[in-house]
Amino acid sequence: MTATIGALGPGLLPLPAAAQPTVAPEDGGFYASPPPVDMGYLPGDTGQPDQNYTQKVGCVERDLENNIQLNQAPWGQLYLRLDEVHRLMRGTTKGVGIKPNGQPVRVAVIDTGVTASHPFFEGRVKSGGDYVKDTGQPGLEDCDGHGTEVAGIIAADTPEDQMKFTGVAPDAEIISIRQSSQNYAPDDSATPSQGAGGDAGGQSGGDAGDAGGDAGDAGGAGGASGPGRPGGTGAAQDGGGRTQGDEGSAGTLDTLAQAVVRATAMGVDVINVSINNCRSADGGITEGEKRLQAAVHNAVENNVVVVAAAGNLSEKCEQNDQPDANAPKTIVTPPWFAEDVLSVAAIDKTGGVADFSLNGPWVSVAAPGTEIISLDPAEGSSGLANLTIENGESQPIKGTSFAAPYVAGLAALVRAKFPELNAREVMNRITSTAQHPAAPGGRDNFVGYGVIDPMAALTATVPEEEGLPPDSAVALPSDMPPAADRNWTPVIVALAGSGGALTALLVTLFVVHTIRRNRPAEPR
Repeated sequence: MTATIGALGPGLLPLPAAAQPTVAPEDGGFYASPPPVDMGYLPGDTGQPDQNYTQKVGCVERDLENNIQLNQAPWGQLYLRLDEVHRLMRGTTKGVGIKPNGQPVRVAVIDTGVTASHPFFEGRVKSGGDYVKDTGQPGLEDCDGHGTEVAGIIAADTPEDQMKFTGVAPDAEIISIRQSSQNYAPDDSATPSQGAGGDAGGQSGGDAGDAGGDAGDAGGAGGASGPGRPGGTGAAQDGGGRTQGDEGSAGTLDTLAQAVVRATAMGVDVINVSINNCRSADGGITEGEKRLQAAVHNAVENNVVVVAAAGNLSEKCEQNDQPDANAPKTIVTPPWFAEDVLSVAAIDKTGGVADFSLNGPWVSVAAPGTEIISLDPAEGSSGLANLTIENGESQPIKGTSFAAPYVAGLAALVRAKFPELNAREVMNRITSTAQHPAAPGGRDNFVGYGVIDPMAALTATVPEEEGLPPDSAVALPSDMPPAADRNWTPVIVALAGSGGALTALLVTLFVVHTIRRNRPAEPR
């Protein structure tokens, strides 16, 4: 990595060329990028569920039959050189995720809640709110298991002599906001609470994360079988990942927008959203999407970095593999709002894009999203998770849900080391220092501007931060002497003269030869 990194612009993450506003001529709608944000849709925050929900599936539990001790570092942690990054941070800052004023960077995790009692959080998980169920500890329990694993990738602090796994920013503070759950369903027997309505139950969506589930076993968590899921677990996600606003679960676009507004009002530094809404592109934008768009724009304008998972391939989320990137098959929010969101794709162990990671012109960067190791979300556990139970069978944890917190953790480190940078400048530093793909403009629709490079993001010189112009092509001096401007006229004249003389000689020889042949024979 060179000392100077090419810039994208003055503190702004611009849309790629393929994601500039594209108007569908038949209906005047938008496809690759949304219409301009309308702040009139910024929602108020009710701070409560949109309706009453009741638990329908047993919460995630530790699988004691596979209760082994995990002591290897996940490949993603090695790939990103986090051990070296942590040594750098401890040598140059007050901690790994601590600001110069001694305060921790605060990361809001909008998800299924966080098991705050896990010892490797060391009391650094704070209540942010709950849009699923009022349990007296808003956001501090995780029935599904998903949010705890996301938060663990961001801020777990494990003992080095016992475990190799660690969070990206192990000194950061987590603000947990429970916004969704597949283990809760609307309670038809109760009177709905007075919350925001809108898209409740109306937008089908794909969780950005699991591609097969949440919590793990074999050093992870299993769970109790739930109604209608023989042999499954409370954490199993029926193959396609959790849904946002779908029937039989908790969480809507409206409560997601409210959660973003709530986190912003709490003054957090980073928001991680490993939940998203997925639908077929139809050339328009829904009311719920407008509210979410206004919420994430409001967050960035209030100096909050918003990180979102790019989404997973599923039956409801068709891959954007069409020839024209400006006409996607699938729209995913909040990644669609690329001007205000760092959207994260997933790579696998080979370094290539994971087969489940949704493509799109809004993808910003990529991070590891397969063979995940994180904290075991089961209540009372002090271990790690690396597998999930799906219909009675275990499988590795994977998904763009778990790629996003790697980027959120990096954003926390950048905010700790460069507190003078605003949210857009932090976003720009992360994209500018990523490992750019070999594509026009250094980005593509698979990994965006490339896989994140934490060491470069924390050490490189970004031109616009120093008041320098962006990189451009220049003519480099050569070590060779200048070319001689030789006058070729004498050579041409000489060659012409030689050619004329040769022609005259040939003519003379021909004439002499002819005369000799026509001369009469001499008498002998």
